[in-house]
Amino acid sequence: MALQADGPVAPPDRADLRTRLTRLVARPGFQSWAARIPILRRIARAEGDALFDLVQGFVASQVLYAVVSLDLLDRLSDGPATPSTLARGTDIPTDRMHRLCQAAAALRIMRRTGDRFALTTRGAALLGVPGLAAMIRHHDVLYRDLADPVAFLRGETETELAGFWPYVFGADGATDPEITRTYSRLMADSQRLVAEDTLRAVSLRRATHLLDIGGGSGVFAEAAARTSPALSVTLFDLPAVAQAARQRLGASPVADRIAVAEGSFRDDPMPRGADAVSLIRVLYDHEDATVRALLAKIRTVLPAGGRLIVSEPMSGGTRPAPAGDVYFAFYCMAMRTGTVRSQDRIAEMLTEAGFAEVETPRPARPFVTSVVTARG
Repeated sequence: MALQADGPVAPPDRADLRTRLTRLVARPGFQSWAARIPILRRIARAEGDALFDLVQGFVASQVLYAVVSLDLLDRLSDGPATPSTLARGTDIPTDRMHRLCQAAAALRIMRRTGDRFALTTRGAALLGVPGLAAMIRHHDVLYRDLADPVAFLRGETETELAGFWPYVFGADGATDPEITRTYSRLMADSQRLVAEDTLRAVSLRRATHLLDIGGGSGVFAEAAARTSPALSVTLFDLPAVAQAARQRLGASPVADRIAVAEGSFRDDPMPRGADAVSLIRVLYDHEDATVRALLAKIRTVLPAGGRLIVSEPMSGGTRPAPAGDVYFAFYCMAMRTGTVRSQDRIAEMLTEAGFAEVETPRPARPFVTSVVTARG
């Protein structure tokens, strides 16, 4: 502690030091000065590279969209090809296809070898992740919604995404069968990884009957039944979605242990008799008032000691995370009905609803899902 004539002066706290440091870094010429000092050069370059990645991020996402839309990764799965070969049938000039491949190689989803381009392990992984290519193709809607991000944040944008997912506004929302089929396909493809990570984080060994609310086409219900051979499952969803679930589950080897019930969790009674309830990618589709009402309703059908499982992409809370606080946060805003919440926030809402033994296991892949569990 320093001493002055008028008494002791406490040293600046850590937050004050951080503020001073950020002001220093923000000064014109600081980066050039840091680049001349060996010990700071590597840090300055890494920060500069990361900053430029942010600056050009929109262009990178559009490159990815073009690569996926043109099925270039699928075509390269058979082996390397030249830009002229890849350009055939696309109506894209060879020189521009070359630039697209160069960009894809810079993003490390392709690799250049001489005058040909090949698939990298990252590009192959993109092909191998269920539903990822379909999600990227669907991003044209989100791109248009975010064309003017300031107007979007002010609530001045009539977002297309809200019309793409009308089911979240209630049982009367999704009336177009094609919209329902599109929704079901996209959700089913992407749900496989969510089911995998959820069942790694949560054991259903002691459960006998699972109620899967908002279960979509039944991907999680089927995965849970496969993992726990003694488990029976009831999938509960809107009539149009439930019909698609019946069709999909009809050929499943565990179909005899999965029942499908139709209804809206907003307006209709929930099926009873389950000692476990799952909400897989449900809460972030809805505002707090809807979530509170849903949790209260679950409390009435879940017996004492019964388990509730919440699994969906979540905010990082006090430690903001790119997947939850960038992608999914803005996606939910574009839907105009829901919001991402942190594990701690969901745990707080569960406690307020009267649940006990709330747990927040560390997620294996936060960009896939995070989990919160509780007991009735």
